[in-house]
Amino acid sequence: MRRKKNDLHYNVMVLPGIAFLALFSIVPMFYAIMAFQNFKPGRGISGSEWIGLENFTYLFQLPDSRQIFFNTIFLAVLKIIANLIVPLLFALLLNEVRVRFLRKWIQTIVYLPHFLSWVLLATIFFDVFSLDGIVNKLFGVFGIDPVLFYASNKWFPAIIVGTDVWKEFGFNAIVYLAALTGINPVLYEAADIDGASRFRQLWHVTLPGVRTTVVLLGTLALGNVMNANFDQIFNMYNPLVYQSADIIDTYVYRVGLNDLQYSLATAVGLFKSVISFILVVVSYVLASRFANYRIF
Repeated sequence: MRRKKNDLHYNVMVLPGIAFLALFSIVPMFYAIMAFQNFKPGRGISGSEWIGLENFTYLFQLPDSRQIFFNTIFLAVLKIIANLIVPLLFALLLNEVRVRFLRKWIQTIVYLPHFLSWVLLATIFFDVFSLDGIVNKLFGVFGIDPVLFYASNKWFPAIIVGTDVWKEFGFNAIVYLAALTGINPVLYEAADIDGASRFRQLWHVTLPGVRTTVVLLGTLALGNVMNANFDQIFNMYNPLVYQSADIIDTYVYRVGLNDLQYSLATAVGLFKSVISFILVVVSYVLASRFANYRIF
């Protein structure tokens, strides 16, 4: 009886989360049918004309579709690679700091930007990279002409990737720091007795100790190849850099809400969701095979 009572308490505790998931993730899936209709808001879903795959055919005939998919994958892949390498390097360097107070202080400082919203950060970065911002002022000190970063399709992808890494590398490094604490200290002692330098210990003890974690995070990141962070790009981009920064999510937003092409926007979003689902399944299969990671 006590066990049944405890189970009831746990179920009640989980109920708000289940309701939230159903309301915002499951119920909206019904409206994916709009991708196969010529949806008219006045007629609703039941009264709109069924047109089959015409929206998907039209999608791939658009001149911007290839560029949008390329931008999404290109930016997402660069972010995945950078967010694997930079946090790992930072964790390795921080692990070498022997003053515990200093190490905790540094970790806290770099951890804080994760909690700042892109609405705030976009404003800050706009001031930093503006024509009279601190970056162009530093360029002036060295005799370099000022650069219009927010109007350059050459520089803007680097800004997107760099600012994303700056915001998240402290938070992502936590996983690597946890993996580093799990390495047996006896291995370092044995390497030290054998005359291994700090670099040799890093190469032969530390890196093999976190190899499984790197492989796991890398394979799981495959599921995010179609997600290039809508919040960041929406708050930072402008029409001058659509060529290099317009991704699937921002295109869906503009087409669906600004141009009122609901069916086309739904078709783009549904196509992206199907590809993302396939990539998530593949990433978990690879994680299970190469890193022995399973969720079920």
